Amino acid sequence: MATEEERLTRTSARFWRWGKSDPAEEPQGASTDYLVSIPRKVVTIYIPLGIFVFVLLFPFYWMAITTLKSNEELYDYENFSPFWVVQPTLDNINKLFFETSYPTWLWNTMLVSVVATFISLFCAVCAAYAIERLRFSGARITGMAIFLAYLVPPSILFIPLALIVFNYGLFDSPWALILTYPTFLIPFCTWLLMGYFRSIPYELEECALIDGATRLQILVKIMLPLSVPGLISAGIFAFTLSWNEFIYALTFISSSENKTVPVGVITELVEGDVYHWGSLMAGALMGSLPVAILYSFFVEHYVASMTGAVKE
Repeated sequence: MATEEERLTRTSARFWRWGKSDPAEEPQGASTDYLVSIPRKVVTIYIPLGIFVFVLLFPFYWMAITTLKSNEELYDYENFSPFWVVQPTLDNINKLFFETSYPTWLWNTMLVSVVATFISLFCAVCAAYAIERLRFSGARITGMAIFLAYLVPPSILFIPLALIVFNYGLFDSPWALILTYPTFLIPFCTWLLMGYFRSIPYELEECALIDGATRLQILVKIMLPLSVPGLISAGIFAFTLSWNEFIYALTFISSSENKTVPVGVITELVEGDVYHWGSLMAGALMGSLPVAILYSFFVEHYVASMTGAVKE
């Protein structure tokens, strides 16, 4: 039978192993329960987290290995495994950047996304502040109507928008996308910023009004600095939708030099029933990296703003 000193030594070693500082704090009969909880943590946390990471990163892995494969490896599954690369090659990347207009598509996509995002944020900030702070008659109905406008499918709107684009002579130019993207970016950004503005105490504005500040000064010097997480979240959302938009870009742009990445990759790298999979995956990978990098830098602000908007 173990002595009291041996039992305390084993208990101290077990608690040191699992991060406990004082073995005297162990409740009677809890040592077995603590050890049993370890597999439970594995089942409830680590395994679901591993599955989530695998599902999230596997598309990037698949695009990367397909980009680095030669045509022989892509189509010969009997001699090559589809899940890794035996003989890496940069031919697909070389074809994408030097035999197509992909750099131009990338620049067009960046230009359209950035300009459309700034226009949408400006309009959304003005609309959200007016609805939440000016408290005019019908403000709530206006806010709900703006959000419902976001729910209208783009497949319904692109036909009347095409007529407007043609009539104003904007067809086949970046301005056709820059001026039409805010039609679906502004409603959601406005709804998101409404929830964030609502979380800022109104007493701050009352104090500023007593000191003689105008509404514009309050918006610029008080509301916007306090709403940086919300602005970042709305900006990321608008930039992502603009970057990935397909229907408007396919309808309003026809020349190769004015296309964006989603449209250019599909229309220029698919010739009839011939799919250039290596270059397609290279284009998809290069086109998805800017958005992934953007999310990685601002994910904390994005989650904080979305949480605040939902709570409100």
